[in-house]
Amino acid sequence: QVQLVESGGGLVQAGGSLRLSCAASVRTIRMGWFRQAPGKERAFVAAISGAANSPYYADSVKGRFTISRDNAKNTVYLQMNSLKPEDTAVYYCVASTSYSRSYSQYDYNYWGQGTQVTVSS
Repeated sequence: QVQLVESGGGLVQAGGSLRLSCAASVRTIRMGWFRQAPGKERAFVAAISGAANSPYYADSVKGRFTISRDNAKNTVYLQMNSLKPEDTAVYYCVASTSYSRSYSQYDYNYWGQGTQVTVSS
């Protein structure tokens, strides 16, 4: 069983930055982030392969967010810049034992407990 522990959420003004971290209890193949805003469905944010050489993003965050991972620490990061109020959500770290690229929440086996990100205008 893989355990994921997120940290780094908080309150920030629009235009600001935050960095989320997620530590996994064991090495995983693919790791990423989803988010869920109040009253909305859970949405894909970003993910990265086990080799850390092929990140991919939702269109809404391209150019503002950067996903990276440190395999020595079994940790994935999400650097969020130029934050907007519409980025406000609970952010979930996810992991998968599959090599396939996926934007679907159903393809990720493991989920963290979530961390709140609030962007004020």
